[in-house]
Amino acid sequence: MMRSVRISIFTIVAILVCVGVVMIYSASAIYAYNNMGDSLYFLKRHFIYLIIGLGFMFVSMSVDINVLRNASRPLLILSLVLLVLVLIPHIGRETFGARRWFRMGMVNFQPSEFAKIALLVYMADMISRKKDIIKGFWKGYVPTMIVLGLTVGLILLEPDLGTAVTLFVVTVMMLFVGGVRVFYIIGSVLASLPALYMLLFSVPYRRKRMMIFLNPWSDKRGTGFQVIQSFIALGSGGIFGVGLGQSRQKLFYLPASHTDFIFSIIGEEMGFLGTVSIVSLFILFVWQGMKISFHSPDTFERLLSFGIVSLIALEAIINIGVTAGALPTKGLPLPFISYGGSGLVFHLMAVGILLNISRSCDAVK
Repeated sequence: MMRSVRISIFTIVAILVCVGVVMIYSASAIYAYNNMGDSLYFLKRHFIYLIIGLGFMFVSMSVDINVLRNASRPLLILSLVLLVLVLIPHIGRETFGARRWFRMGMVNFQPSEFAKIALLVYMADMISRKKDIIKGFWKGYVPTMIVLGLTVGLILLEPDLGTAVTLFVVTVMMLFVGGVRVFYIIGSVLASLPALYMLLFSVPYRRKRMMIFLNPWSDKRGTGFQVIQSFIALGSGGIFGVGLGQSRQKLFYLPASHTDFIFSIIGEEMGFLGTVSIVSLFILFVWQGMKISFHSPDTFERLLSFGIVSLIALEAIINIGVTAGALPTKGLPLPFISYGGSGLVFHLMAVGILLNISRSCDAVK
């Protein structure tokens, strides 16, 4: 049974990655030629990330899952160190007021992407080790929230609210599945609401994004421009799309058309059928991924697989929701499809871990 699940997940991810390669070139070629003098500029770099990601994927598939479990603390510590280093001027790269990247030759490395995997591995290990006392407040729940708060806090300093909120939600879901009392979780969520309100409305550009989310046409030439162009792209596609490579919105109308808003270009060029196909593939991925979680006999593997599937699913939901105007604008790429750099690398690594867990399920049987 698990072999068919592995084949299904690998096939789904391969299709999404191939769609991403085609759409990244389609969405970025003219922009890249006009600004960099090379229509293949982004595609070449995407292939570099893809090769690195496939390497990480196959390594994470083959390593003993217990090795990963034993390395949970060093991985978390390393991720926290990197999150601190990226905030230091002249070490971390600053772009548009955000300091989120390390520059490494032709590629950029975003430590928050690594921190996602490291935190999920650590939380899965911590919850499985403390399964007898995880329902306790001081010895079980508080230590996990301290680790989560430290990681999310460093990501917020970059600043990167979208990643921080996503990581918080997925970790809370893992704690719930791990047996933490619902009362503690509800209390933490309620306690975080004032902080979330301050983060959203005390920063001018975030407050403006929230207002634009409610009415994009109130600033149609400013903050609302990107969302409105996304609407136009999705609406122009109709049922069957205008044809691959024929998008008009990518011609300097829709910003970030090859990254955060690539789903809009898919909708324009491949139509409603294309977007439904992408959504269906993500639903199938979640369905097959959850089979691995449900059939994992080990608590660590069950929680880790659940966290990986939930993280990828939530990022896909947020990205698609933003392009459709159902959610406020957040800088989260569409997993496996967007030109996302280190995001693609660690998404493929996460899939490798998921497939590894499914193999351990077969070993038990």
